[in-house]
This record gives sequence, C-alpha cells and structure tokens, in this order.
Amino acid sequence: MKKMSRAALVGAAAVSSVVLVSAPAFAHVSVQPEGAAAKGGYAVVDFKVPNERDDAATVKLEVNFPTDHPLASVMPQPMPGWKSEVTKSKLDKPLEMHGEKITEAVSKVTWTATGSGADKGVQPGYFQKFPVSIGALPTDADELVFKAIQTYDNKEVVRWIEPQQEGQEEPENPAPVLALTAADDDEHGTSGASADKADDDKEATAASSTSSDSSDSDTTARVLGIVGIVIGAAGVAFGVLAGRRRTTS
Repeated sequence: MKKMSRAALVGAAAVSSVVLVSAPAFAHVSVQPEGAAAKGGYAVVDFKVPNERDDAATVKLEVNFPTDHPLASVMPQPMPGWKSEVTKSKLDKPLEMHGEKITEAVSKVTWTATGSGADKGVQPGYFQKFPVSIGALPTDADELVFKAIQTYDNKEVVRWIEPQQEGQEEPENPAPVLALTAADDDEHGTSGASADKADDDKEATAASSTSSDSSDSDTTARVLGIVGIVIGAAGVAFGVLAGRRRTTS
C-alpha cells in the first residue's frame, strides 16, 4: 500500500512539473485574424497580449511590421485607455496599390496606456486584444511574422521576437505569426461577393414579382372579358325572347 502511495505521489509531482513548465509557452503575445486573412485582401487582426506577471501591469505594446512584405494600409482601432501611434518608413522598392505607387509603409504601431492606478494597462490575471485593419496582404507568402515588445510598469521589457524554426521546439519568446489563407476572388474579402449575390437575389425576386403581377393581370382581364361576353349574350337572348312574346300577343 505504501509503494502505491509513493508511486501516486511521484506521478502527481511529475504532472505538476509538466503543467508548470508548459504553462508559460501558451502565455505569449499572438496574432489572430477576425475571420480569414486571404492573400491579396484585407483583414482585421487582433494582437492578443496576456499579462504574465503577478505584481506588474502591461503598459506598452510595440508591434514591428514585416519589412520583407510591407503593408501600405494599417489602421489601429481606437481603444479606451490606450493611445496608438503609427510609424511609417520609406520603402526601398515602391509598392503598387489600386494603380498608385506607394513609397512608404507602416513599420511599427505602438500602444501606450493612458489610464491610472488599477485602470492603467493590462492588469495581472487579464489579457487585452489590440485590433488592427491591415492590407493589402501579400500574394507570395503563406504567413507574416511580427515582432512584439511588451513593457510592464516596473520597467521590465519582454521581447517576443524569436522566429519559429521548422522542426524545432517553440522558442521561449516566439514572435507572433499570422497565417494567410488562399487568395479570394474579391480582393476585399467575401463581403463584396456576398453583397453582389444579395443584389442578384433581389433583382431575381423583383423580376419574379413583376412577372407574377403581369400574369395575374392578364388572367383577370381574360376572366372579365369572358364574363362580359356571357352577360352580353344573355342580354341578347332576353331581348329576342321579349320580342317574340310581344309579337305573339
């Protein structure tokens, strides 16, 4: 019985150590799209920032955008309690977007907490999403790698900048990676296609309604015509009979 108890204790300790070691690997800055991030299109992505400290708040986030696949359009969503700053840099090779040449692209977005006390930044035990609209996404890449720097109010800085190497374990401070999906027919995403389909459905419904109304009108006219003919024939017959009666009398 004692041997089984000792084995159980050893097993429990082993499980606890795995949980303690593995937990930090899940708590890092990441990026996920709201919907799909299709190649050549536009997307809204969320940079998710968890607070990994028990005695400090995250008060600043700096996200560096990829230089090998620059993005000309980057617009952060306004967030209460945070100030955002967009930094642009000159491009070595201009981009072409909608027939226009783009000579600069966003290289960095920085969010700084503006609150005070317990309302300032991301407090221990919480996480925060930082939404950004980006595009146009590259067509010659399967993913975009961002480098993020997280700053706490105790002056500690955590650099999430390590790339994931294929076939190797996840690094201690991995950089956020955005996976891109196959290109969509509509460069602005599926909403345009849905809108076109909705318009087509409306036109088809209107055409069907018009055709139905026209058919109903034709049917009504024919019925009224037949009724008129019957009434007219009845009137003629009545007149003939009345004339015969007068002649006879």
